[in-house]
Amino acid sequence: MGQAPAPPCEAVALLAGHTGAPVEIQALTDRRGSRVWRLRGPEGTVALKANDPGGGPHDKAAEMAQEDDHLLHLTAVGVLSPDYRVGAGAWGGGRWLAVNWIDGSPLWRAVAVARGPRGDCAPVRLRLAGIARTWTEHLARMHAAGWSHADVQPTNILVTHGGHAAVIDYALACGPGDGRRVPYRGALTHTTAPELAAQILGTPAGTHVQAQPSADIWSLGASLFWCWTGLRPVAYNGDLGRPEKLAVIARGSTIALSDVRPWSFPGFEDAVTACLAPDPADRPTAKELTVAW
Repeated sequence: MGQAPAPPCEAVALLAGHTGAPVEIQALTDRRGSRVWRLRGPEGTVALKANDPGGGPHDKAAEMAQEDDHLLHLTAVGVLSPDYRVGAGAWGGGRWLAVNWIDGSPLWRAVAVARGPRGDCAPVRLRLAGIARTWTEHLARMHAAGWSHADVQPTNILVTHGGHAAVIDYALACGPGDGRRVPYRGALTHTTAPELAAQILGTPAGTHVQAQPSADIWSLGASLFWCWTGLRPVAYNGDLGRPEKLAVIARGSTIALSDVRPWSFPGFEDAVTACLAPDPADRPTAKELTVAW
């Protein structure tokens, strides 16, 4: 195996004032044109992202600059803590962005026990409900400010040791007058709301599709369905291409949760099912969901 790429030296030098020295650097991911490292020092830890200058399927440098714009906007309206964004800038190969490190587990791993019979107990029910509630509380703040996250999926949630959901990755967020650099054409296929799937299929590539808060709610339900049951909520052949999968999603039909859930959890099931209503007008709002879990 080859040596992991080093982070931009420009970023490491600037971030030293936040982390302190010496800095321990760990490469975390390198895929689809984006790279992530953890920089840990005696005074703090950050997650550093940078585009792969070798390219990828998307313009990740522009996407990273767009995420920085979004973080600044969301901080200004009180959705994000001022401590979250650490810094951003240009480097020889494009753009970099750093945020404070969140110590948590990816959602799929955090709720692994819930997918089996051992999950049928009060502590796991409380954990699932707490994750869902804190996730929707964050979405409610975004939606109240006129923003949609637009990339609600299991990998964009970290579950802290206290069982709270921490939302990450705001590159694709859609807000009022956000001066987009990259048009929104959907995110992870499996958690794309039916109305977004139809709009993506019905418009030319490169046309911006504005994601609405109701689409976040469908994606929330799809993510919880998936991580609890181990199955995606829409049944289609995994060998299909993205357009064909979106066409199936656009029909609005989902697997009945009661047929595949590992154990009975009536209130939680009702809330997830409501999120997956095919008509956006029939879905609960994030604010309503905060008291439903």
